[in-house]
Amino acid sequence: WTCVAQNQYYSQCLQSPGTATDTTVGSVPTSATPSTTSASASPTGIAGSAPTVGPSHSVGKLPALGWNAWNAYGCNINEDKILAAANQFVSLGLADLGYEYINIDDCWSEMQRDTSTGRIVPDPTKFPNGISGVAEQVHALGLKMGIYSDAGTATCAGFPGSLGNEVLDATTFAEWGVDYLKYDNCNVPGNWSDSGTPPGGDWYNSNSAIRYRQMTAALNGTARPFQFNLCIWGAANVWDWGARVGHSWRMSGDSSASWNYIISILATNVQHLASIDFYSHNDMDMMEIGNGDLTIQEQRTHFAVWCFLKSPILLGTDPSNLNTTQLAIIKNTELLAFHQDSTIGKPAAPFTSSPSSSSPPEFYAGQSSKGMHVFIVNTGAAASKTFNFADVPGLGSGSFKVHDMWTGADVGMFAGSFTTTVDTHDTAAFLVTPA
Repeated sequence: WTCVAQNQYYSQCLQSPGTATDTTVGSVPTSATPSTTSASASPTGIAGSAPTVGPSHSVGKLPALGWNAWNAYGCNINEDKILAAANQFVSLGLADLGYEYINIDDCWSEMQRDTSTGRIVPDPTKFPNGISGVAEQVHALGLKMGIYSDAGTATCAGFPGSLGNEVLDATTFAEWGVDYLKYDNCNVPGNWSDSGTPPGGDWYNSNSAIRYRQMTAALNGTARPFQFNLCIWGAANVWDWGARVGHSWRMSGDSSASWNYIISILATNVQHLASIDFYSHNDMDMMEIGNGDLTIQEQRTHFAVWCFLKSPILLGTDPSNLNTTQLAIIKNTELLAFHQDSTIGKPAAPFTSSPSSSSPPEFYAGQSSKGMHVFIVNTGAAASKTFNFADVPGLGSGSFKVHDMWTGADVGMFAGSFTTTVDTHDTAAFLVTPA
């Protein structure tokens, strides 16, 4: 076995050619793996019979807004915590701004499937009313509910995965009233992994993509529209085929409440902005506002970057712990309007405004139904930042009105260029319209 990926939960290993087929990966049985996909099977052969149905377009046009339990609680989840977050969405006014998904992450089930039905069983201690009982209460608040599973034999924390049980699990989730599925990438048998570029270089036909395509078909086979998140950690060139399979896809490993993570995922995402449009969202992972030691300026950048690159925004803290300043950040209506614009699906993109040569780029411009927006991400110390209007795609020369999206106030009229001071690790956000 050659281990090609690992994290704190698992090692993903490929069996050497010519050796006997093992029936386990670590301690996780792979009996759910179809016999047609043995370690020696041809990926081309697998692709020939794989489903090609795309995700539902009844949902997922715009990047998701909501909450996920993982960054706040990890495995320490229960019904009360999920419902508390849902109720806080209403009481804090988040639901009125479009935040709608309340998503359960890993560790919600028992360790074994039901021996009679084969179904995944909710942990009765954590969820005494079952997942369907939680979904009913979430829906009663006017919100939607998400669940978590894995495109392997077990989840990252070792609970039952859905590989080989896609139809059964999708049917179960639909019966429970689930609206969103986060589908992870742990505990993948070697014969379902990719040891190199697939034949023809088409990653849509890779083993990794096919694992996710199977769940897409299963979800579509239910009578319920699911928003489908491919938690594939930026593997298998997912940005090239993700929109054919789901609505959003992770671009990296797990987030952390650190400035390094924010700028690293920004640097990664700007390389693949062509993949972003309606029903097609690069996922920069769940939010860390309210967690760790991020400064307020870093939290503003965290939110602004997720907004202008149109990543799903799933809050990842106990909402009751958010202070007034943090709530003001995530409730900024102008940034949310750019993120949720129903007429333009493309994100902001870097542009060059001399002198600027930072990595990741500091200057971004993007169109919305209201006009052209300019965002300035200061990756260093507090400094004066200048951009020329002629350098902004679509603006040209002349005089322009500059409006501050953070304060909601007009800054003034300017000719030729605009200069502003941006604090350390902060992001400035402006709407720029012709005079």
